[in-house]
Amino acid sequence: MTKQKGYLDMELLRFTTAGSVDDGKSTLIGRLLFDSKAIFQDQLELLEETSKQRGEDDINLALLTDGLRSEREQGITIDVAYRYFATPKRKFIIADTPGHIQYTRNMVTGASTANLAILLIDVRHGVIEQTKRHAFIASLLQIPHVAVCVNKMDLVDYSEDDFNSIKKEFENFSSKLEIKDVHFIPISALKGDNVVDRSKNMQWYEGSTLMHLLENVHIGSDENHIDCRFPVQYVIRPQSKEYPDYRGYAGRIAGGVFKAGDKIKILPSGIDSTIKSIDTYNGKIEEAFAPMSVCITLEDEIDISRGDMIVRENNSPKAEQELELMVCWMNEKKMIPRGKYGIKHTSKDARCIIKEVKYKMNINNLHRIEDDKEIGLNDIARISIRTTAPLFFDEYRRNRNTGSVILIDEATNETVAAGMII
Repeated sequence: MTKQKGYLDMELLRFTTAGSVDDGKSTLIGRLLFDSKAIFQDQLELLEETSKQRGEDDINLALLTDGLRSEREQGITIDVAYRYFATPKRKFIIADTPGHIQYTRNMVTGASTANLAILLIDVRHGVIEQTKRHAFIASLLQIPHVAVCVNKMDLVDYSEDDFNSIKKEFENFSSKLEIKDVHFIPISALKGDNVVDRSKNMQWYEGSTLMHLLENVHIGSDENHIDCRFPVQYVIRPQSKEYPDYRGYAGRIAGGVFKAGDKIKILPSGIDSTIKSIDTYNGKIEEAFAPMSVCITLEDEIDISRGDMIVRENNSPKAEQELELMVCWMNEKKMIPRGKYGIKHTSKDARCIIKEVKYKMNINNLHRIEDDKEIGLNDIARISIRTTAPLFFDEYRRNRNTGSVILIDEATNETVAAGMII
C-alpha cells in the first residue's frame, strides 16, 4: 500500500510535443516510453508485428501514439494523443500534438495545460515556418519551460556546428517572444541518442538528456501561489443523519493557498466570511493550494452557487464585462462580426458579444494584420468582447486558470475559440 501512496504523492509534469510533419514527435515519445521501460510486453509484441506487416526492419515507435487509423495510413498525427507514464522520480502526461498547419487548434488544446513544451526541429531543415508558429503558440499560452530538441542528428554525423547554428537561429527568433526558460538538446529519436541515455556519439554536448530534464525541471513555481482564487463548481448538501447541516463548496483551486481560519470574500456578493474547514476525500486538511480539488466550508451561511468565486479578503481579481482577448479560432465556421456567443470562464457560464476585431497575427513573422479582420479556422487574433455578467479574472500571464475562456456557438454547442485575457 505504501508504494501506491508514493505514486499518488509524486509530482505530475504535463508536457506537449510540437514540431513540423515528419520531425519525429511520435517516434520521440515512443523512444521515451521504450527506453524508460514504460511499454507493456503485449504492446511491444503488437508494435513488432505491425512494423513487420508494414515492411519495416526496426520497431516503428511512432505507432505507440498514432492511434487513429487515418493517422497510421498517412503516417501523420492528426488528433491529440495523451499518454501516461511514470519513472521513480515523477509522473508524466504527454500530449502528442499534430504538426500540420491545419491542426493548430489541436496544438492549442494539447498545450493549454502543459508545464513544458518540447519543440522538435529537424537538423537538416533548421528553424522553419512551423517551428516559429509552435514557438509563438508556446509563448502565447505562457508555457513556462521549453525544450528545443534538435532531432535526426544521426543524419548529419552528429555535427556540433549544425546544432549550434540552429540554436543561434532559434535564439534570434525567440528573443521577440515571452519564453522564460529554454533548453537546447541534440538528439536522435530513432537511435535513442540523448533521449533517455546519454549519447556516445556527441561527446561535445555537456548538457542533460531529455529524460533528465523532464525529471528534474522545477515546476513548483509554475502555479500562481500568491492570488487566492477558488471558483465554486458545486454546492455539497448531503442532508443525511450523519451530516444534517453540512454545506460545503467544492471546486478546484485556481490560485493561491487557502487555510482554515482565513478571512475570505465571496464574489460577486462581496460578503466576508471565514474558512471553517477544508475537506477532501481522505479527510480534513489544514491548507490547500492550486491545483488541488477540495471542499471548503465557511463559518457563515451565505448564498453561494456555481460560478461564484471565493477569494482572499484583500486580494480580489478584476471584475469586468468589457474584456480584451487573444483568441485562437477553432471552428470551420468563421467568426461572426458583432456575433453573440456563449462564454465559459472557470465555473461561470455567461453570454457575450464580439465588439471588435483589433488585428490578426501573422505567426510566421509576428506582424499584425490590421486590414484583414476575417477570422477563420486556426487564426489567432486580438478581439474585444462584452459579457452579460461580470467575470472575475486575472490577466492570463498572471494566472492561466482565471485568465482563460472558451467561446461556444450556442446553436451547435461547439467550442469555437480558446481565449487568453490580456
